[in-house]
Amino acid sequence: MSGNGGSADGLLSYETLVHAVAGAMGSVTAMTVFFPLDTAKSRLQVDDKRKSKSTPVILAEIAKEEGFLSLYRGWFPVISSLCCSNFVYFYTFNALKKAAASGPGKPRPSRDLLMGIAAGVVNVILTTPMWVVNTRLKLQGVRFRNEDLHLTQYRGIFDAFSQIISNEGVRTLWNGVLPSLVLVLKPAVQFMIYEAMKRRAGKGARKISSANIFLIGAVAKAIATTATYPLQTVQAILRFGQYKGDGKGGLMGSLSTIFFLFVERVRTHGFLGLYKGLEAKLLQTVLTAALMFVVYEKITAATFKVMGLNRNLKH
Repeated sequence: MSGNGGSADGLLSYETLVHAVAGAMGSVTAMTVFFPLDTAKSRLQVDDKRKSKSTPVILAEIAKEEGFLSLYRGWFPVISSLCCSNFVYFYTFNALKKAAASGPGKPRPSRDLLMGIAAGVVNVILTTPMWVVNTRLKLQGVRFRNEDLHLTQYRGIFDAFSQIISNEGVRTLWNGVLPSLVLVLKPAVQFMIYEAMKRRAGKGARKISSANIFLIGAVAKAIATTATYPLQTVQAILRFGQYKGDGKGGLMGSLSTIFFLFVERVRTHGFLGLYKGLEAKLLQTVLTAALMFVVYEKITAATFKVMGLNRNLKH
């Protein structure tokens, strides 16, 4: 495919598609393995009456009160959203990377950052409705400590879309889109660090081991997650959108609303309240991202070898 000329260097190439499919499969595999950690994180972010304890204690409480399977509540909508989201992100990022590789200059972290931001914006605009729905479904049937939160009754993904549109308006599907757009910095920073560390590890045509890929992916994700976590908390509250009587539900996530949620969180829980659930989030995202990159690299390497493609996108 690499020898087919201009068409192969465009947006529609087998190589870009392989990266997108591998990224989606890697994320689905990794998220499935570490899904209970995401459950703990979501509860701590949205239910502000739940005390922040260690992740194993939170998981034990949820399993005891609601049953072991509740740790995997909302798995299918989350996996569906994640699969679509990562497909869009990896496709856009690698299409831009392929286009940039055909131009002048060597790969640079700043260029990786810009491509990551562009891919993130495309991803957010296209997939936010799915993330709003999966947040609702994931927290359906939950025993909240905060009685101001009320439960939803959706029969599945399509019913959730239908009810949200008819009861709250189509704009509700883009709740939290502003913090999401700001949060494109998180995967952009993650990919910038990942690509830079991978280039360094692969200098002199050295083969990068799976253990090194796992470590590089973990470090990149940990830095990006910690830097943006307060905004992720606000994003989760806006997406859930089911507070009663205080006007939080159904808002598009304007700057004033985001500022209000920040202030309220600090006033109620102190500055560290902005980082409530960070332990579970770091455990989940760091391990998930590290495993995702390992699966992603293995799938792309195996696919390119079978198809006889030149992996000119990788370094």
